[in-house]
Amino acid sequence: MTAPAEMGPLEILELRARLFSEIRGFFGERGFTEVDTPSLVYSPGLDVHLSAFAVHDGGGRRVGWLSTSPEYHMKRLLVAGAERIFQLTRSYRAEERGSLHEREFTMLEWYRAHAGSKEVMQDTELLAVRLSEAVGSEVFAATDLPWARTTVHEAFREHAGVELETLRGDDDAFFRRWVERVQPRLGQDRPVFVTDWPASMASLARLKENGMADRFEAFYRGVELCNGYGELTDPKEQRKRLERDLAERRAASKPLYPIDERFLEALERGMPESGGNALGFDRLLMVLARAESIQAVMPFPENRL
Repeated sequence: MTAPAEMGPLEILELRARLFSEIRGFFGERGFTEVDTPSLVYSPGLDVHLSAFAVHDGGGRRVGWLSTSPEYHMKRLLVAGAERIFQLTRSYRAEERGSLHEREFTMLEWYRAHAGSKEVMQDTELLAVRLSEAVGSEVFAATDLPWARTTVHEAFREHAGVELETLRGDDDAFFRRWVERVQPRLGQDRPVFVTDWPASMASLARLKENGMADRFEAFYRGVELCNGYGELTDPKEQRKRLERDLAERRAASKPLYPIDERFLEALERGMPESGGNALGFDRLLMVLARAESIQAVMPFPENRL
């Protein structure tokens, strides 16, 4: 495989196209339908840690925001009867900066109805191996399957010498220790899924019987590759969480976005038990190519526009 530093824009395009084709083949063989959802949306989501780009018309009137994730619309498709869906899409996040971030990037997102996080984690492992083989990389090998599993509690104990209970209710302390001491040490020998996140970080994930969020993230050599859930289907609980997120954004003086009522109305009609995952395509390609940044595997990152 050509070293990223030696790859020109056309070579990068060819590499990305090859992986797009492999992704479509992978999901097509498993009965998934490729879908297409809007980039201009009524609500970009209320995650406290994300900021969206507002879009205005020629008269200066705001008409919406660029999508930070296709999640709401893809879940509406699950409610409408879709059972296995995936999407390669552009997503936009206004404050993303650094070697692992771009304000415009490619997201691979997929959902399985009548399934959960276990099935979606298996999808993730098998997809990574297939893409690795497609580009002649040995990063993700079939011999590493299944990937390692650890809980957030175990990760803090092993890598930071901290009990998760001591951080309960203090998300700032949690993330500071996570970024500084835990995440850089994750997946050094082989990829690892980190599961059982605190309930306060459940976002759109359901809660497990142990009170933790049915949420997982995959890491390889400290790089977060994806964020997946056993999905929350309870519309009342989802509204409560969105209202809490909105209140937190207001308290932090962050931009306020509307709650997506059509998404909640869809949940009211009934969404099947589902598992879903959002995978950063550019990060996965960066890891496969052993590049130093996602900018090295993008034909036109922001610094070359």
